[in-house]
Amino acid sequence: MFQFNYFQMICFLWAGLGIGSRIMMVIMGKKWAEWELDSAYTETKPKWIYPVGITGYLLVVYTWYQVLVQDIKLGWVIAVLVSLTTIKVTTLLFNYKTFHGFLKRVLTDKKKMFQLNTVVVIFSCLLMLMGIFVYS
Repeated sequence: MFQFNYFQMICFLWAGLGIGSRIMMVIMGKKWAEWELDSAYTETKPKWIYPVGITGYLLVVYTWYQVLVQDIKLGWVIAVLVSLTTIKVTTLLFNYKTFHGFLKRVLTDKKKMFQLNTVVVIFSCLLMLMGIFVYS
């Protein structure tokens, strides 16, 4: 039976979230933006951000721990990428109004939204390739 290592799991889960969310955006259309602004990221900071943010920080620490204890070549690459997510987590936790303003600008600008979606899809494809060819 085939078993995924930690770095493959991170690659495939992260890619799945990226591609899955883009598919949902296409299916939902304008309702996606409404859902994000009216439910997920309301004007006032939602309470779910705190546990999710703490979980994000813990994921970074655990990923670096895995770099140290597993003998996986280039594991540090995923650790660096996961570490970069702390920029978003920190903004959500400590500067929510700035994040919310950014979100509004992106969701209401078709060009910016297309650029973001393109980057997410390319990044997700790279993650899948890394999970298949780098971390196998």
